[in-house]
Amino acid sequence: MTTPQSIIILILLVTVAMFLWGRWRHDMIALAALLACVVCGVIDPAIAFNGFGHPAVITVACVLVLSAGLQRSGAVDVLARHAMPKKSGLMLSLAALVGIGALLSGFMNNVGALALLMPVALQVANRLEVPPGRVLMPLAFGTILGGMTTLIGTPPNLIVSGFRAQQGNSAGFAMFDFTPVGIAVALTGCIFVVLAWRLVPARKQAGTEGFETGAYLTEARVTEKSKIADMRLYDIEKEFDDSGTQIVGLIRNNVKINAPSGGRMIRSGDILVLEAEVDSLGTILSTLGLELEESKTVEKPAKPESENVKTETRTNNSNSTAELKAADSNVVAAKTEEKPAESKPAESKSQHAEDIVLMELVVRPESNLQGRSATNIMLRSRYSLNLLAVSRDGGRSKSRLRNFRMQAGDLLLLQGTSESVLEFASDYGCVPLAKRELKIPDKKQAALAGIIMFFAVAGAAFGLLPAAISFALGVLASMIFKTVPPRSVYSSIDWPVIVLLAALIPVAGAMEATGTAELIASVLMEYVAQGNAIVALGMVLVITMFLSDLMNNAATAAVMCPIAIGAAMTLGVNADSFLMAVAIGASCAFLTPIGHQNNTLILGPGGFKFSDYWRLGLPLEILVVVVALPLLTVFWPL
Repeated sequence: MTTPQSIIILILLVTVAMFLWGRWRHDMIALAALLACVVCGVIDPAIAFNGFGHPAVITVACVLVLSAGLQRSGAVDVLARHAMPKKSGLMLSLAALVGIGALLSGFMNNVGALALLMPVALQVANRLEVPPGRVLMPLAFGTILGGMTTLIGTPPNLIVSGFRAQQGNSAGFAMFDFTPVGIAVALTGCIFVVLAWRLVPARKQAGTEGFETGAYLTEARVTEKSKIADMRLYDIEKEFDDSGTQIVGLIRNNVKINAPSGGRMIRSGDILVLEAEVDSLGTILSTLGLELEESKTVEKPAKPESENVKTETRTNNSNSTAELKAADSNVVAAKTEEKPAESKPAESKSQHAEDIVLMELVVRPESNLQGRSATNIMLRSRYSLNLLAVSRDGGRSKSRLRNFRMQAGDLLLLQGTSESVLEFASDYGCVPLAKRELKIPDKKQAALAGIIMFFAVAGAAFGLLPAAISFALGVLASMIFKTVPPRSVYSSIDWPVIVLLAALIPVAGAMEATGTAELIASVLMEYVAQGNAIVALGMVLVITMFLSDLMNNAATAAVMCPIAIGAAMTLGVNADSFLMAVAIGASCAFLTPIGHQNNTLILGPGGFKFSDYWRLGLPLEILVVVVALPLLTVFWPL
């Protein structure tokens, strides 16, 4: 073993260990691995960042933009709404949902496909009275399986194609080279997850009824002798740090201010809307010099004469939802007979007519909310929203919510206007789980988005243009016709994935250039496969699946491609079959919530725990190996 080989093996082992640890983001780890290779002299500094110009990286970025065009225009919603049966049973509804998800994932970003279909899945679960996880997990697995059917279905396929092009072939794999094996595996897998839905643990719904949002919603008047009179709101909230209390609103002159800004000065006569635990409420009132204005327990709410608050969740008929609605309505209805209104009637009417909703959002894996808190992003001052509760790993957060650090898969319960909630969801990459009405601002735009995607796919599929060029032209057309507004093009790209790919491609190239990949492959072939090509092919498939369950699938493909090529060279067989095994294996992350973004996305809404995925995922992965291995030898002979 040479010195460069020893260095790159050490860097590779540390990189994989860091991926598995999960403490840092994948793109940070990949960039660190690249720079370590440069510093150690394994990669020439002049070519260190050539990965950013790699055709696979460009194609991934362009596909993400074109996918955004399909989503924004409403074209995908049309398909989902018209293809879903309205009154069918669970099996037929699941089959339609999983089938649509797999179909969409073959031609657009599979995370986007899942995000679009999640509200539909939750409606199905609510209609059929089944735990939402038993619909969400089959859907998530179906969208993952659908990605393996085409070149653009998932980033690992593009990476595999790029490595094939570097092996002396004039081009990488074509658009539908993945289809013969991929569609057989995807179809078999989709049928299995539909039939085996009972293997999914029946977790309690993580809806509004499961959130711990405080026992009381209470109005407390600030008196002239109150300790907090003439203090700013963020200073007052420091007094509540240990009591489990939140200020969720302010009533001044009979006008309610929802989620008041932390910089607002509290005056004598103001009414604070507090969310407080029963045990701490009395202490808070006496310590701060507040007078109880009106208190309504969530457990036995009085029915209000008129409701100014609209609650929008996926469990609209639940008792807890009704209770939250009633309690919040009583808070909004100030005692106008005790304190005459000093504001203009028109202003008061406008404020009270405001559409306040409770809405659930799930944090997407690529969201820039990760590691940040409601205070950090100034949720109240920027969006006038209250964070009422957070669900993580099927449990409810009991810590101070405004300082709670969010993670991918967290389920958030927000209170505010529907426009503000949706604006926040768009800005921070969250998926609203409430029912969404079908809105197509411009049918012409929807048709244009579909046509642009069709011609981009056709240009690459028929070999008229290289895939990167064909999809780049599609992006340009999308900008010209504004199916994706030019200002939104760059925000449509998942930049951490782009950096990850661009950083690992040179590292993988260094593995080949130094002979490290061939060395690893020869050891595996000699001591494990013992020269048997079929065993070696199965081993590459299984190892890739195993790594994909524990780290990013794009990273797995970049690491395994050089090893797969080295194994084929050692055995003197066709490298294409081994690369295809990597493509299949990298798209089969079904055992953990961290293996694929779609698994993470359903973690909160499904109420899942880390250990829940293998029950359906393990038999599915075994089925994939049984189906894929013989098909690989048929369509890509050794």
